[in-house]
Amino acid sequence: MGADLENLILSDLLVWREISVPRPSIYHWRTTNQGEVDSIVEAGKRQSRRDVRHLLTFQPEYGDAVAGCLLLHDGPDILPLADGVVATPWWNVI
Repeated sequence: MGADLENLILSDLLVWREISVPRPSIYHWRTTNQGEVDSIVEAGKRQSRRDVRHLLTFQPEYGDAVAGCLLLHDGPDILPLADGVVATPWWNVI
């Protein structure tokens, strides 16, 4: 079931990539200990509050269990985007 869902999501991402301008890159990442991220989308765009709208929905749903949220990106800047949400370069957390 998990592999089917991963393939479905990847298929949708590949279709989306083909119609996007500029075309983003999509990667898979795995550690030597088999930790993995199934889909990394690298689009090279500036982050905004609009990008965190779902995180802003997620935060109150889980209340005190959420200390804050990170939006990882490929740019150089650390940007506060909303209350409790920060955009940071992905390499700051790896």
